[in-house]
Amino acid sequence: MAQTKFLLDESDIPTHWYNIVADMPNAPAPVLGPDGQPIGPDALAAIFPMALIEQEVSAERWIAIPDEVREIYRLWRPSPLFRAHRLEAALGTPAKIYYKYEGVSAAGSHKVNTAVPQAYYNKQAGIKRIATETGAGQWGSSMALAGQMFGLEVRVYMVKVSYDQKPFRRSMMHTWGAEVLASPSNRTESGRKILAAHPDSPGSLGIAISEAVEEAATNKDTNYALGSVLNHVLLHQTIIGQEAKKQFALAGDYPDMIFAPCGGGSNFGGVAFPFFADKAAGKQVRLVAVEPSSCPSLTRGHYAYDFGDSVGLTPLLKMYTLGHDFVPPGIHAGGLRYHGDSALVSQLYHEKLIEALAVPQLTTFKAGVAFARAEGIVPAPESNHAIAAVIDEALRCKENGEQKTLFFNLSGHGHFDMASYDKYFAEELEDYSYPEEAIHEALDHLPKVG
Repeated sequence: MAQTKFLLDESDIPTHWYNIVADMPNAPAPVLGPDGQPIGPDALAAIFPMALIEQEVSAERWIAIPDEVREIYRLWRPSPLFRAHRLEAALGTPAKIYYKYEGVSAAGSHKVNTAVPQAYYNKQAGIKRIATETGAGQWGSSMALAGQMFGLEVRVYMVKVSYDQKPFRRSMMHTWGAEVLASPSNRTESGRKILAAHPDSPGSLGIAISEAVEEAATNKDTNYALGSVLNHVLLHQTIIGQEAKKQFALAGDYPDMIFAPCGGGSNFGGVAFPFFADKAAGKQVRLVAVEPSSCPSLTRGHYAYDFGDSVGLTPLLKMYTLGHDFVPPGIHAGGLRYHGDSALVSQLYHEKLIEALAVPQLTTFKAGVAFARAEGIVPAPESNHAIAAVIDEALRCKENGEQKTLFFNLSGHGHFDMASYDKYFAEELEDYSYPEEAIHEALDHLPKVG
């Protein structure tokens, strides 16, 4: 029988994170301050420890993983690579489908890969508390767990629509000792400002980021931690792709196409960036970021400098954006409801080195159910975006008789998202295609640079 699982030993956990900046054809666009001028590392010191700031601006190809972090990684890493034989059979495709399963972590997703080092570096810097945001709750859960491991207090601003949709994510965070607030909240000036203008605001990741950044910037013992977007976050996630390359060697195979959900970019960067090193060296591999059609920053956004948060407290990043005051519909893939994208992912897309596509909500749930019925794992709604794209490609291979190798990152399980599945089965979910005029209106509010 053909092998299903490809497993590595704990000794195979990477010793270094891979920094894609070393292999990009052009240097990353500079981060700008409110005056439109490039900022230095010191400008970030109010909310981040210097070790993370150094990683944020580094161009070194390899950055060593501290032993204390690797020791904690051993609790769930290396994560397994699966060959999806049963899904292939169900689709009748000649394509080979593989997936890396990050739901084996205690927090249930890939997010803890960066939460642990962020907690470690903040503890080393003498920080007492972390303020952060979360959409679907996977990042908040991961940061709560990492904070518990290093003795840090954690306060999580959770996007209000997800706070209501996903109560058991809140329960996980509370179990690990974190405080969880629905965002926008009355705790911060940013939250009060949003509520004054929009009392029924469902919240967004951009708003929650504003609240957490404000708290960190106004309290000396508190730092901010971000679950996606920034360079150092994507750096930490590259252990996924590095392990996958070793596992494909075990399988005697190599992917033709790699798919991953993309909201802020940590999931996509984590699995795709290590393979970009091969692409930069001449290997033929297509890297595809998959986003919701209701929050289509890469596929319908504008490549420009914008704030990473809704209120305008962060420095300006050059990225694909729908506008920092864009509030997406309340889709159930809360982790993908972000107005922008990682600057690194955005630049690679702008330079046509990676691809992107958008899929509607109902299509993603249909794909997630098909995957669960074939492979057994119930995926998170975010992961369903990659699954939908893979199924579409596998069916194209069926039509064309192509024997491609397709690979996607199953970034987390959907055990706390079953209410979303219930709504899908009850036909209570709907597709949202954000109107072009609303996107243009939000883009009109982009900061003027230069």
